[in-house]
Amino acid sequence: MKKITFLILILAIFISTFLRADEGMWIPLLIEKYNIKIMQEKGFKLTAEDIYSVNRACMKDAIVIFGGGCTGEMISPEGLLITNHHCGYGQIQRHSTLEHDYLTNGFWAMSREEELPNPGLTVTFLKWMEDVTEQVLKGVTESMSPDERDRVINQNISEIRRKAVEGTNYSAVVRPFFMGNQYFLFVNETFRDVRLVGAPPSAIGKFGGETDNWIWPRHTGDFSLFRVYADKNNKPADYSKDNVPYKPAYYFPISLKGVKEGDFTMVFGYPGSTSQYVPSFHIDMVKNYLNPKMIEIRTKKIDIMEAAMASDPLVRIQYSAKKSGIANSWKRWIGENQGLEKMNVIARKQEYEKRFTEWVNKDKSRVERYGNILPRYRELYEKFREYYFVNNYTNEVVNGIDAIGISRNINQLISLYEADAEPERIKEVKERLVSDAESIFRDYDLPTDQKLFVAMMEMYGKNLEERWLAPEYKRIREMCKGDFGSLAGKIYPKSPFTSRERFISFVNGFSKNSIKKAKSDIFYLLANDIADFLSRNVRDELTRINSEIQQLNRIYMAAQMEFEPDRVFYPDANSTLRVTYGQVKGYFSRDAVYFTHYTTLKGIMEKDNPEIYDYNVPEKLRELYRKRDFGRYTQDGEVPVCFIANNHTTGGNSGSPVINAEGHLIGVNFDRAWEGVASDMAFNPEQSRNISLDIRYALFIIDKFAGAGYLLKEMTIIE
Repeated sequence: MKKITFLILILAIFISTFLRADEGMWIPLLIEKYNIKIMQEKGFKLTAEDIYSVNRACMKDAIVIFGGGCTGEMISPEGLLITNHHCGYGQIQRHSTLEHDYLTNGFWAMSREEELPNPGLTVTFLKWMEDVTEQVLKGVTESMSPDERDRVINQNISEIRRKAVEGTNYSAVVRPFFMGNQYFLFVNETFRDVRLVGAPPSAIGKFGGETDNWIWPRHTGDFSLFRVYADKNNKPADYSKDNVPYKPAYYFPISLKGVKEGDFTMVFGYPGSTSQYVPSFHIDMVKNYLNPKMIEIRTKKIDIMEAAMASDPLVRIQYSAKKSGIANSWKRWIGENQGLEKMNVIARKQEYEKRFTEWVNKDKSRVERYGNILPRYRELYEKFREYYFVNNYTNEVVNGIDAIGISRNINQLISLYEADAEPERIKEVKERLVSDAESIFRDYDLPTDQKLFVAMMEMYGKNLEERWLAPEYKRIREMCKGDFGSLAGKIYPKSPFTSRERFISFVNGFSKNSIKKAKSDIFYLLANDIADFLSRNVRDELTRINSEIQQLNRIYMAAQMEFEPDRVFYPDANSTLRVTYGQVKGYFSRDAVYFTHYTTLKGIMEKDNPEIYDYNVPEKLRELYRKRDFGRYTQDGEVPVCFIANNHTTGGNSGSPVINAEGHLIGVNFDRAWEGVASDMAFNPEQSRNISLDIRYALFIIDKFAGAGYLLKEMTIIE
């Protein structure tokens, strides 16, 4: 299909009908054309220009990409930003020590001077976006080979990006939509001085821990506060004491009016990745081939970490962020599989593919264009699923052993010695490694890593066929006769990669003679041999197959839109700014079990259990509850904590603002309900629910619990 024909087809599909369900992640630039009428029918009282505009300040100017994978939003004219506690967790952990345990006790800056800098943390604002499909596809023809097509597209994208940011401090990215049938340019501005302002203790910010993760009802105060700083001209700058709070073009007014069933809600953020239009073969790969083994290996990691964390307060701090990151996807995969099974997604996809094939076969030209898509998918996924699993599982094994990762740090030093580099250059690298040793070993515990090493080595050999095991692993397994426990007991007390002191001593004394010692270390051997094995035997073929699948995806996407001209298609999430809208709404979890749309502080007290870390409510919060000292943050006599709605969200939407019909901030999105977590591949309107922190609970914690009410004075609060 010619590119211009496809664009006309997209336009016709959008105009022909409007989406009446609450499914979809919509492009802000196109809200005026395709969504605003529906939104207003659902109760939205503003205009499309209030959401996205390049002519005046609007909501998009208050939304940021927070760090590498979350969303945040501006809530004051002084650069104050709110996001999730779990999004700021890494920064909170890095500032925590046994003496200042901000994870356990929380952190509140009582003045600007007390705000904590976070090297490497950035926030990114979208300046504008633009449909650049015609420019990207300029010179592309149907007769081109895939490689030639990619070459032309990449050249065009480079030129588009260059022109977009010429003479500015902005950056630009071009992203494909509808599986490569449409392209948009995003021009961004990134700020590099972002300081921690406040975070509740984990007993509030992570209340319920992994037990409650992905679960409704939820009682988690999942928020943290940061401040964006700029230079005196309000432009991005590296950290400096001379920087001043950033003046955003727009920030969200905060509503204390609360929510009720049926209220309009809009989530505005950066959803990461969805796969709504993939064939049944992809769902089968994920559900039946990949997820079960990945769940198994992460279960083992979590068990080891939790046991260590329960026995040592320092280890709890060191491994909190690691465990949370591992457990988040682990639990999602479990829920995802259950949801895919419950909705019978594979069978439904297969039925769709049957109807699609019948439609294709009714027209000779369609047979020529689309007749081989599904048969070719079948052939490709037979191989792809194996290579994909081997790559992911091997990485999961290696990334589960810190000593292996630490050993990679000396690769550059070895290369310099082997190349007879200048002594001054070698000295610089040594000094950097010694300087970095503190951060390298900050979150490392030898006994915990030793247990993980034994478990990962055993599972690697158990769950991969012999032909997919790295040669060095097989040699080591043979050497120790499969007794990795005994092997670990010998190598962990001696390796330079299992102790900060040994690492520094090894680096300081490194010479050409040290190369042999490094290359005989088991951790270094495994790190490099496994990487080399994947590179030579897995990744090239994996990339080749995946490239062909992506080519098929582009054609299949166009074919689906031609097959169903009256269906409204929205683009899959791809970490670009999106609008999703819906209503506050409870749901039936299972037979005779109905969940209402909000939770309260009363529920926290009902879960309170001092014997369990994740349910041990802080005494100050208990006291506030006993005294009923709730201030102005109540609904029906209780403090609201969380609420649910049927907005379509995914990873990356963490920290996104939840906005009411008047454009006021009413919540901060942080999770999805377990029953609908498969919505990345199949949206279930009856049970797909996003979970949000009620903004009144955040204000209650800031004001009444933390005593940081001065922060509220810089916000615009609507009573």
